[in-house]
Amino acid sequence: MAVVLPDAPWRHRAGLVQLADVLGTGEARFVGGAVRDTLLGLDVADIDIATRHTPETVLALLKTAGIRAVPTGLAHGTITAIVAGDPVEVTTLRRDVTTDGRHAQVAFTDDWREDAGRRDFTMNALYSDPATGEVVDYFGGLADLAAGRVRFIGSPLQRIAEDHLRILRFFRFHARFGDTIDAEGLAACVARANDLMALSRERIAAELLKLLVARGAVSVVRLMVDHAILKAVLPEIDAVGVDRVARLAEQEERAGIVPNPIRRLAALVPSAHADTVGARLKLSNAQRKRLIAATAGPGDEGPFALAYRSGVESAIDRLLLAGDDPVVIATWSPPRFPMTGGALVERGLGRGPEVATALRAVETAWIAEGFPDAQRVEAIADVVATEIRERSRNASAASASSGRA
Repeated sequence: MAVVLPDAPWRHRAGLVQLADVLGTGEARFVGGAVRDTLLGLDVADIDIATRHTPETVLALLKTAGIRAVPTGLAHGTITAIVAGDPVEVTTLRRDVTTDGRHAQVAFTDDWREDAGRRDFTMNALYSDPATGEVVDYFGGLADLAAGRVRFIGSPLQRIAEDHLRILRFFRFHARFGDTIDAEGLAACVARANDLMALSRERIAAELLKLLVARGAVSVVRLMVDHAILKAVLPEIDAVGVDRVARLAEQEERAGIVPNPIRRLAALVPSAHADTVGARLKLSNAQRKRLIAATAGPGDEGPFALAYRSGVESAIDRLLLAGDDPVVIATWSPPRFPMTGGALVERGLGRGPEVATALRAVETAWIAEGFPDAQRVEAIADVVATEIRERSRNASAASASSGRA
């Protein structure tokens, strides 16, 4: 009996029916993540359409229909159609001509099965007719999806040889959808793990960060470490790091904090190697800064002081990795320090280092007292200014006495 794609909000997006009509009955199908996730009852963000039309024909059809088209990947047959302001990727059916583990040269085809055969996993090679919703499955993807089994299409070794990133994708998809690991796929990934060295570190980072926040991240990363999958590219990661991630995941769940990939990477990598790993993976400056800061500990002034000084996001990271509860600051907005250097100058302090020293002292006292109101800060400033003026007078007197001697 035919399987029909369940109804879902994305199927009613403005302009999507028109786009399917423009491409023509039987000439286009939804494919990949949108089909897979709808079958699983998950929300769908991106919509991909496969078509037997050549890219040139797609461009012409969209132009005639008045649909904006962006040639985002002509060499690989991809046109982005903008429908009601949302992008939909329309890609011509393809077959691989040559592959080197990083890039593929493709040729266009009109054979649906041939297009499905070049994809990575059976659950990603499911198509659906836009009009009827009927699901087309060439390689047993529906059964694998039902079983929670991530399985390569055809020979796992061949799929990995075509694109080495599929090693990491195998584990990421298993962390997200899998229940039982596919033994043949695992064996192929173990055998070809060193192929990861040929990939750009940006591609490795992108897959690893997605994996780290998947539902089965802890058990899957442990599986990867046990089988030395990451050893060639990230030798710093070991079983002790996985234990830290496991504790962090438990902390996040107890505190109701959404997992963050950089925070989890900070737990996975020894703190002494955080900067090195961040640079090797070519993380952004902001990501590297967060990665390094996450292991700095909870401080000794309390969670609110930590959140004020480092920001709430960083404070949550540091508290969680230290095993502390961040709930008290999770929705807290740090107040603005109600004191300026000008107000201290008015109290008789000299501009420059003297005012800077006083500001730091007032702020420290304000934080220690739990961020009292402006009136209390004024009182603190009076005391601090008096103390600094007194020290300055004493220093001047001592200097003058020394000069007379």
